[in-house]
Amino acid sequence: MNESRELTLCGRRVLTYSLVLHGGAGAWKGKRRQAGIGGIRRAVLEGMELLRRGESALETVEACVVVMEDDPVFNAGRGSSLNLLGRVEMDASIMDGRTLNAGAVAMLTRVKNPIRLARLIMERTDHVMMAGNGAEHLARLLHLETRNPVTKRARESWRLLKAQLQRGRVEHLPNTFRLLRGVPDLVPGGTVGAVALDSDGDIAAATSSGGLALKLPGRIGDTPLIGCGTYADSSGGCSVTGIGEGAIRLVLAKATCDFTKRSNSSASCTEIRRAAGNPAWNEDRSDRY
Repeated sequence: MNESRELTLCGRRVLTYSLVLHGGAGAWKGKRRQAGIGGIRRAVLEGMELLRRGESALETVEACVVVMEDDPVFNAGRGSSLNLLGRVEMDASIMDGRTLNAGAVAMLTRVKNPIRLARLIMERTDHVMMAGNGAEHLARLLHLETRNPVTKRARESWRLLKAQLQRGRVEHLPNTFRLLRGVPDLVPGGTVGAVALDSDGDIAAATSSGGLALKLPGRIGDTPLIGCGTYADSSGGCSVTGIGEGAIRLVLAKATCDFTKRSNSSASCTEIRRAAGNPAWNEDRSDRY
């Protein structure tokens, strides 16, 4: 979902701030689709209010992702998908496009809002990414809230998908199916993201995920990998959703921002001035952030 505010200056529209959110790839049907749209709207309202008050893009994307992490309809935080063993392993990352500072977490099991820990790692440690027990320990030292993120819907979905996997009917995990046939004892939905442009012209991006449903324990996808699942610089920002292995191979978030930068720099001043008066261009430009 895309929201922006424009002012008219000398007869031309000027984008003062903008916000784009996603609730993740996957099957969104019936009541879940409506619940997802409602959750995105609540996050948009939270983010736009912050931008109206002059808060930074960094504050905004963190707040938007927190709203979605707390909503069990999304595969992040409270609604995270379960791995092959029926356990949660959550990932998140955040990046400040103005400074290129970034923070990320992987394989969290109890932290209420992984995106908050990712930002604290960025601002209060010398590291970019922490994972597993070390990250959980840091969260306790920093007094972050914890909770059991496993929901009834996630547990029911896990049982259904596990049965389909054992019959070889889960197309996104063909190797896992073959592995299960050889090692049967191995066995005992969408990422959320936000990108904001604030009134100072700074851009930030954030992503949070429970990861791929039925993933092998210990699997880390694109979400906590800066440049793959999340990236922001002075030219734009990107938060990725989908099957993470493809995003990792393509370094997709960084590649998207680089493409945006090349597209902008290759346009002449005349072309830019013409485009600024075209409503379709303004709509496309907002979609890039």
